[in-house]
Amino acid sequence: MATVPDVTMPIASYHHADFPVGELRTLKKEVQISVCIPARNEEATIGAIVETVRRDLVEGAGLVDDLLVVDDRSHDATAVVAFAAGARVVSVPTSEPSTEPGVGKGEAMRRGLAASNGDIVVFLDGDVENFGMHFVTGLLGPILAFPHIVLVKACYRRPFGECPTGGGRVTELVARPLVLLLFPELSGVVQPLAGEVAVRRRALEQIELADGYGVELGMLIDLSRRYGAGSIAQVDLDVRAHRNRPLHELAPQARDVLDVALRRAGLRVA
Repeated sequence: MATVPDVTMPIASYHHADFPVGELRTLKKEVQISVCIPARNEEATIGAIVETVRRDLVEGAGLVDDLLVVDDRSHDATAVVAFAAGARVVSVPTSEPSTEPGVGKGEAMRRGLAASNGDIVVFLDGDVENFGMHFVTGLLGPILAFPHIVLVKACYRRPFGECPTGGGRVTELVARPLVLLLFPELSGVVQPLAGEVAVRRRALEQIELADGYGVELGMLIDLSRRYGAGSIAQVDLDVRAHRNRPLHELAPQARDVLDVALRRAGLRVA
């Protein structure tokens, strides 16, 4: 059983600039690092993300050892673009790619974990439009520097259209109020639904990843319960730009988040 740090400790917070690539390479030593990107219909952005990680962190810095994309039955050329940019592609089997639904983010992450071999796994979202290598190096900083850290979450400012803020509607209207009410020890986590995380494999294998869009919140709650809130850190990545979905498409995400939070709080869900 893991030693649980004091749960009253505040969430440790850093900025990505606190962790230069050269220092991370020294801290890495023999640790194996995998980058896994679950993706569905992200041909417009996945290539640039994979190319940046491959060029700067696999071939350039020698910091990342394994780069894979889990293609969740995309209807577009996500898998082709990702492979061409240098990723190892794990495709979810399908008989009718034009009509069959995806397995969901939680299952895609489980498949990515099973197909990777890193001691530390960095999960990234495939729809980021302003991706830079700091999305990876920032997350790796605390988990390489501090042995007691098992999970690092990204935090950032999220534009909405022409406005510099206002993105992350499910986070602000659903996830953060739920965390404040039900899991106050995690109230300092700015982006509880952030898809950009770094996690120790040994810790992740001790929990069950939730299905669908609730996977990130479930991971945060489950790991904090097992290892204590003091084992969680967050890193400011500055700005995260991506396509903002219309409001009606956010309802399934909100439902999954509610389901995970209520179940983990011990409340009955139909």
